[in-house]
Amino acid sequence: MRFLMTILLNTIAVFVTAHILPGVHLDNFSTALVVAIAFGAINTFIRPIIFLLTLPINILTLGLFSFVILGLLVLLVSAVVPGFYVLGFWWAVAFALVLAVTNSVLSLLVPK
Repeated sequence: MRFLMTILLNTIAVFVTAHILPGVHLDNFSTALVVAIAFGAINTFIRPIIFLLTLPINILTLGLFSFVILGLLVLLVSAVVPGFYVLGFWWAVAFALVLAVTNSVLSLLVPK
């Protein structure tokens, strides 16, 4: 049950974030569901490997390279999911940041 609630919250966060940012286009709510699942899978499996491989540059940039990685992962999701379009790298970084904030706010509104 908790897993389904997390997916629903992530889907709502993706939907809201896409409507806030003009550089991100989302066809409909079902596309937001696919984006949430794809982004969750990429964050679970690919992101740790990329962070480990880029650890030296991440240390040199005091963690700012993490934003580059997140932007590239959002661009990967937009390349994989039809109906989800990001207009460029900086919109992808903005999407990742606004999505994190939106997710945090939504998770505070739902009781545990």
